[in-house]
Amino acid sequence: MRRYERLQRIRSLDPEKDFLEIYRLSTTYEFPWDHARALELALYRTYAVPSIGALLAETGEFTHRTQKRYDDTALLLDAVVEHGFGEGEGRTAIRRINQMHRSYDISNDDMRYVLCTFVVVPKRWIDAYGWRRLSKHEMAASAVYYRTLGEHMGIKEIPGIYEEFAECLDAYEEAHFAWDEGARRVSDATLALMASWYPRPLAPVLRAATLALLDDPLLRAFRYDQPSALTRTLVRRAVRLRGRAVRLLPPRTAPHYGRQNWEIKGYRNGYRVAELGTFPKPGLRGCPVRHAGPSAGASAE
Repeated sequence: MRRYERLQRIRSLDPEKDFLEIYRLSTTYEFPWDHARALELALYRTYAVPSIGALLAETGEFTHRTQKRYDDTALLLDAVVEHGFGEGEGRTAIRRINQMHRSYDISNDDMRYVLCTFVVVPKRWIDAYGWRRLSKHEMAASAVYYRTLGEHMGIKEIPGIYEEFAECLDAYEEAHFAWDEGARRVSDATLALMASWYPRPLAPVLRAATLALLDDPLLRAFRYDQPSALTRTLVRRAVRLRGRAVRLLPPRTAPHYGRQNWEIKGYRNGYRVAELGTFPKPGLRGCPVRHAGPSAGASAE
């Protein structure tokens, strides 16, 4: 298979009807690494909305069991990508997500904003750092995919096309990004988790590199110091160079799902989708916003 042959396949499909196939081809063959990083950033952005970040801090899950929350989020979302919406593990993952969210008083506006990050942030990341830009078919299919997920989650007034998702996200962040002490604790715990995946002496460098990838409104909301212009230039150039290197490699011949990501540490002996996440009761500690789906007996590599 030639490097752009799968893109030709994507362009031959109908984004409205074949959105799941297009989204799978894009996320598991064309850009698995980029989608993993972009979804991390998408969920991280939501902390800067105080009504979200403060609630996550209140549960304690994202400050005390950060790795498990990361794993569960990735696996629940991954189960829907792999198995779809209709039945089996994909349906079980959606049920788990809904069970967790229903335990908290989360506004429809916040839920819709989180959904928008899943559509918009990956597109912007891939356009900046991927081995090619996202095609119009992939943008359209992503919008339909997350519109469908949002409908299964009972979210109201979901945007229809990519441009509407982007407009909703930008307006919500402009209106709601703000400082919150609890949200800052969740942010710090997340940065520490990402650094923990590498040798300890690299932690300060990795933290600085991560902050260099964040935009100014996000940095201001968390009250982080601005990275130097040199640091930003070097870090962003390095990530772009990675994308250019990938362009020179042979295309993938097998899909790479989120459950195969080495950053997932907690399920070396396998997991069941129905047992992922938390099982909170109203008023008790649990995780309200981020969770990921099940794969009965699947092993996370």
